[in-house]
Amino acid sequence: MATASAVKKKLVVCGGNGFLGNRICKAAVAREWDVTSISRSGEPNWPSVSAHQTAPAWSKSVTWRAANILHPETYKSDLEGADAVVHSMGILLEADYKGVLTGKESPIAGLKRAFSQTKKGSNVNPLERQPGQEMEAAERGGELTYELMNRDSAVVLAREANEAKVPSFAYVSAAAGAPVLPGRYIRTKREAEDIISTTFPRMRSLFIRPGFLFDSSRGFTIPMAAVTYGGFLANSLTGGNLTWLMGAGGAKPLKADLVAEAIVEGLADDGVKGPVEVSEIESLANKAWRREQFSQLEVFCDFLKASDAFDCRGTNGEVFLSFVLLK
Repeated sequence: MATASAVKKKLVVCGGNGFLGNRICKAAVAREWDVTSISRSGEPNWPSVSAHQTAPAWSKSVTWRAANILHPETYKSDLEGADAVVHSMGILLEADYKGVLTGKESPIAGLKRAFSQTKKGSNVNPLERQPGQEMEAAERGGELTYELMNRDSAVVLAREANEAKVPSFAYVSAAAGAPVLPGRYIRTKREAEDIISTTFPRMRSLFIRPGFLFDSSRGFTIPMAAVTYGGFLANSLTGGNLTWLMGAGGAKPLKADLVAEAIVEGLADDGVKGPVEVSEIESLANKAWRREQFSQLEVFCDFLKASDAFDCRGTNGEVFLSFVLLK
């Protein structure tokens, strides 16, 4: 719940219909921000990204736009007047790797391509793209590669946000790679971070680096989170010395809602910028939780004051609020 003094912000979430993206939209709506989601299909397929079979009530407050992030002309107007833009899209597995896992690709040929040192991204350098020039996948068959989705799509969005004079930009990156993933997965994430931070210094950029994300609405993520948490404990016991080996498997898994709350809190706090690691994500989410609790207490106190049953401005009220917030 937003306080009466809160300034209403405009947030644009690219990938807002995804697993994490829709939760970012929800967290921003809870603060009464003006939220627009940009994605290829518009509104989410709710059963696939949440526990809802139909659109939840909060989703009615979001403008769900169908647009192509690689074609800025399809969403350029949505960035006008925005206070913040979020890039919450990317791929974990490329088509070659998926083909091997599903039996559609030869294991040797598929893995060789998947773990190749480099693949093509966009047919156009996102920093040199001219107005109206179409960006497309340059790899054979229009394959969506890490270079295209994790790096080039983020860079072109950041460029458009910078040109629209958007003050803040958040990029959902990752804590690390993983032994089972091609090295290009995390390399393209870090390349995007470097390009955005050095090319657009005027814009406050946040690079969110969570580990494995889980939620009960995606049942398969729960046992995977348990395994990952075991890796996190083992890595912690060695003082983090297993990070080089385990990658994201050695980072603490986080609930998707928590990460979403942290992103919105970080965008609301001008002091947050640069890489946001797992510990800071948790800290920001905790700060957001306390803010929400305080907001609810203010409403409760207003009710009590109206009934003359309790003076929240007096000593008793201060002690009561402090006790609850410090628990």
